[in-house]
Amino acid sequence: MISVIISSANPAQLKQISDNIIQTIGIEFEIIAINNGDGKQGICEVYNKAASNAKFDILCFIHEDVIIKTQNWGSIVKTIFQNDNKIGLIGVAGSSYKSLSPSPWSGHGIDTKYINLLQSYKYQKTDTQHLYRNPYNVKLANVACIDGVFMCTTKDVFSTCRFDERTFKGFHIYDVDFSLNVGKTYKVTVTYDILLNHLSEGNYDKTWLLDNLKLHEKWKDTLPVNIEGLSLKQQLLIEKITFKAFVNSLIGFGMPINIAFKTLWGNKRFRKLYFTLFWKLNYHLLKLSVSFKK
Repeated sequence: MISVIISSANPAQLKQISDNIIQTIGIEFEIIAINNGDGKQGICEVYNKAASNAKFDILCFIHEDVIIKTQNWGSIVKTIFQNDNKIGLIGVAGSSYKSLSPSPWSGHGIDTKYINLLQSYKYQKTDTQHLYRNPYNVKLANVACIDGVFMCTTKDVFSTCRFDERTFKGFHIYDVDFSLNVGKTYKVTVTYDILLNHLSEGNYDKTWLLDNLKLHEKWKDTLPVNIEGLSLKQQLLIEKITFKAFVNSLIGFGMPINIAFKTLWGNKRFRKLYFTLFWKLNYHLLKLSVSFKK
């Protein structure tokens, strides 16, 4: 059945999600919660250790600041895997395009998100929103990568696709990296049959950006991943806006512009796939560099 794996930093939230799982999962399960309140272990390390000790065939990695709204969601996950043995990963939020330019799991410029999620806010005074995008009205969408709030896989998949704890030692980017790894062999999907409330929004800080740069260096010979089959014109728009957003993030965090130059020039695929855009972005960076020197 299902082994639910949680990296825990808050006993009250762990109690809440554990009670919620008991009330909603609907099939036999175990909860493997590892106390990582001191943050000494990265989430990849925690997930790998827990998954190695799991007794059930389905592994569900979930954040503890979550309330699952769907009854019998465990049966839904089980059925999805049973119906298609090519599926290797299930989430509730993902993107059909993972850009070559450094970005979160979804880029900018064109909405490539597939999502069914109640999003509450911890750092902003904003009401809970139902984030929903399902342009083809499907129950299950194929995507390039998913968000780590809810990730289900199987022991068979995990045996060849572990979390990369050598590269990612913190709490960011593990979900995109794992998705790209699984996606080399299996389908990565978003289900619309499971709804949960995520009680806090993501926090994209300087540490996240540094890990994101590691991700893009690791996958530079594979990206972009274009599951939806976007046209070259659409890809160019995403890559242009996403790369400029990346540059703005560098500036916002007080990081040097030469990181952007290294990212652009260090990826031969950027020049090969988007030759004209490559030179336009290079010119954009040169202008920024000159303006900072004045």
